[in-house]
Amino acid sequence: MSADLMNIDSILGQNHDLQHEFPEFSELIEKLWGSDEKFAHLADDYTKLNREVIRIEQGVEPRDNQYCEDVKKKRLLHKDRIYAVLKSN
Repeated sequence: MSADLMNIDSILGQNHDLQHEFPEFSELIEKLWGSDEKFAHLADDYTKLNREVIRIEQGVEPRDNQYCEDVKKKRLLHKDRIYAVLKSN
């Protein structure tokens, strides 16, 4: 599932997937996604939030601006947590 989640964002032309956000950690991301259940859950949640932002911004899932901003904040929080895990490995 992780490879599918990583590739969907790239196909959509978005550059907020984890591979683009942290290219220097590309190999570690793949390793942890497959071997660390806690990291995989965090990365999956980040990817789902990112996909939701994409759908909102493309008008596929209409939401008000406040909702969109809230989802972006959650995505950023996940990104910060992922970065902390990557830096500690």
